Amino acid sequence: MINNDDRQDPSRIADRQLAHKNNNMQQDRRSDYDVTNTVQVSNPVAVRSAVHDLFADTWPSFSFDKVWLAFYDFERLFTGRLPDYIGCDTTYHDMQHTLDMTLALARLVVGYERSAEASERIGGERAQMAIITSLFHDSGYIRHKERDRGYNNGAELTLYHVSRSADFLRRYLPTIGLSKDVAISSIIVHYTGYEVDLNEIELDDPRDTVCGHLLGTADLIAQMADRCYLEKCRDYLYSEFVLGGIAIENATPGHYMIRYKSGVDLLKQTPDFFEHVTKGRLERQFGRSYRYLEVLFDGGNPYLVAIKNNMRYLQRLNQSGDWALLRRQPECISVKGTREMVSKMVQSQLDALSGMFEMKGELSTAVVGG
Repeated sequence: MINNDDRQDPSRIADRQLAHKNNNMQQDRRSDYDVTNTVQVSNPVAVRSAVHDLFADTWPSFSFDKVWLAFYDFERLFTGRLPDYIGCDTTYHDMQHTLDMTLALARLVVGYERSAEASERIGGERAQMAIITSLFHDSGYIRHKERDRGYNNGAELTLYHVSRSADFLRRYLPTIGLSKDVAISSIIVHYTGYEVDLNEIELDDPRDTVCGHLLGTADLIAQMADRCYLEKCRDYLYSEFVLGGIAIENATPGHYMIRYKSGVDLLKQTPDFFEHVTKGRLERQFGRSYRYLEVLFDGGNPYLVAIKNNMRYLQRLNQSGDWALLRRQPECISVKGTREMVSKMVQSQLDALSGMFEMKGELSTAVVGG
């Protein structure tokens, strides 16, 4: 049915049709595919191919070789085949998350480039730097066999993983002939974290700041638009927060502050975090950079649609309390045995805290998804 307002404003019909199309696409979407359900974001080759197509269409005369090599080294790092590194053993910040984010970043970069004035375009070199920075933005979770002997899991490095990622980029970029990018890349990677006050980041060229905003935007929208975002928060992110000292914070010697009692408690607090932190970053600090996706999607934004669907469903779960409705069991694209190992470590830590500080009424020691 078309109401009178639709007759007067035909654009409303198009908006409604686009939303209906996006909702249907989300319902049919596979768990390890991107928001368009066309790119398998658990597959480095599939993502590299999609990024290459975007890159080649926008900068046809610029070589993709260094980005190709970075994808190759990224896969070796995360699978434990890069010498001296153990590989990814975190459950939430796994290979799929980085690939999903890198695809979103490539789309944002291309969307920006196609809509910016000639003097404000970032060009192929900066785009290359931004994509490679995206690939290694979570490299700080990966343990080095010698330097990180004191840690048992990458999640224990959560609070300072971005600074570690910056250190990795400083060492890695010169090995592929990109020493000139070290200074900027190691700064803009901080737009993906909370270790540095974003308002204090100063860059001489506004185009580098644009890259930082696009990077931070991609990191947020890709994970929140994930088909299994809610399950991953409950089952995987909570585990990382326990091991990283975020769920139960050891504020002062002998004093513990419980921020998240369980994975479900984390989900209950997610809407507030989204409204007061995530939106602030996306809308103000990153200057609504997500809008550049509209250039590629006929004025729409499938990432925002997926995020709204996830948050709407989370609101329903919060109201009903029927958390058993979260039934998906997403894969963890990390080194073999990660999920089982993390589950045991988290269970052991929660058991110890519950017994030591008599917090049995506060903590849930049942780790979901193990």
